[in-house]
Amino acid sequence: MSFPTRAHAHELLEQAHQANPGPWYGHSLYAGKAAGFIGNALGLDADKVYVSGLLHDIGRYEGVYNLHHVISGYRYLHSLGFDSCAKCALTHSFFIKELSSFIGVHDVNDEEKLFIEQYLSRVQYDDYDRLIQLCDALALSDGFCLVEQRIVDVALRHGLNEYSLEKWRALFAIKTDFETRIGKSIYALLPGIEERIIR
Repeated sequence: MSFPTRAHAHELLEQAHQANPGPWYGHSLYAGKAAGFIGNALGLDADKVYVSGLLHDIGRYEGVYNLHHVISGYRYLHSLGFDSCAKCALTHSFFIKELSSFIGVHDVNDEEKLFIEQYLSRVQYDDYDRLIQLCDALALSDGFCLVEQRIVDVALRHGLNEYSLEKWRALFAIKTDFETRIGKSIYALLPGIEERIIR
């Protein structure tokens, strides 16, 4: 199996949180929950989407990093044999397959940079990758959020770059596609989000 059980995934996340506590932990919990709800509506493997969402940021176990967390998460999960989760750990930050689109510090060495570039050039995104990309944008550390809220949250912390508009269009295209297939707003699947919006 290319992904862990839910129980094992939670153990891995707890260990990572102990190594580097931070708001990324709560964000990961809600990303996993969102992936479970939306993935179920799409007919995807419920366990696979849940654990992929839960572990998408696990590379943060190494410390406070920016781009480095995607390569760290990929390598860690790949070393455990969880290749489908490893893929999502790397692809979740790239709605478009361009390394320069990553907003934040590019704290990777030349070898890691080359690996990410080559990986993105050959990888084929599937519904699991696209769902985790979307759910990364539906989760803050303390609950579900609108995609627009998450976009602003990231922009305030990391700024914008020349790819920002293209990335946002790609993200909303994923949202629109899934909503068309489900036949309703994705927000209708996320418990408590109405109260979050009003708040």
